[in-house]
Amino acid sequence: MKTFYTILLILLPVIIFGQAKRKSKTEFPKPFVLGRIEEVQSNELNEKRILNIYLPEGYSNSDTTNYPVLYLLDGSADEDFIHIVGLVQFHSFEWIKQIPKSIVVGIASVDRKRDFTFPTHVEEDKKSYPTTGHSDNFISFLQHELQPYIQTKYRTNGSKTIIGQSLGGLLATEILFKKPALFNKYIIVSPSLWWNNGSLLEHAPTDFANTDIYIGVGKEGLTPSKKPRVMEVDANLLSDKIKSRNLKNVRVFFDYLTEENHATILHPAVSNAFKLLYSSTNQK
Repeated sequence: MKTFYTILLILLPVIIFGQAKRKSKTEFPKPFVLGRIEEVQSNELNEKRILNIYLPEGYSNSDTTNYPVLYLLDGSADEDFIHIVGLVQFHSFEWIKQIPKSIVVGIASVDRKRDFTFPTHVEEDKKSYPTTGHSDNFISFLQHELQPYIQTKYRTNGSKTIIGQSLGGLLATEILFKKPALFNKYIIVSPSLWWNNGSLLEHAPTDFANTDIYIGVGKEGLTPSKKPRVMEVDANLLSDKIKSRNLKNVRVFFDYLTEENHATILHPAVSNAFKLLYSSTNQK
């Protein structure tokens, strides 16, 4: 009997440890991790900015594989990051292969009206949106700080896509017209081209090449501008303006989603954009 108790005392810690170990392996609930959150200091914007970053399955710093990068405006968790990442993951599944596995960089918004708009001459808009008109600083942030940061820290292959809706679509259009080489794919959804009485549509775009452009718009009607404008008409004018340049190796896709409105369009438009922009069979 003494021997039995001695053996039991020896084995008891082992049994308890084994149970604790098994419990730790099956402990629930566990966090569901979609990506990582990083904070970068921007000298161009004179503030810290939050990035939400999704890395595709199989990503490894020790691997030799490099990935395209999708830069998402309005990219915080309570904006568009989660559902756009879902689309990226879905379209890059091995049994679908609509797009290559990609890194997504969601740029969380701080002041959209400040960052996504150029100066306006419309006095009513100046009063209603007093912080507007500083897209030049945000574009400098993208060019001189964010892109170099991502390219240095992550395994990228040089393919860069920007996704922007509404005022984000206005900013993406401004970049396309003024600094097109910053991205080689543009997904522009319901762009707020009414800004400053539609002056961007009168701007002569810088010549560019080897660029794919998707322009999507829903049945959205009149814009919130002093002079009456129609969102669908402006988006169509943008498409026609780019196509009329007959630029070398530039593909433009105009997509009118009649079942969608300004609130519902982004998800189906981005899904359509992936199908169109990554298909080698599509023509201008």
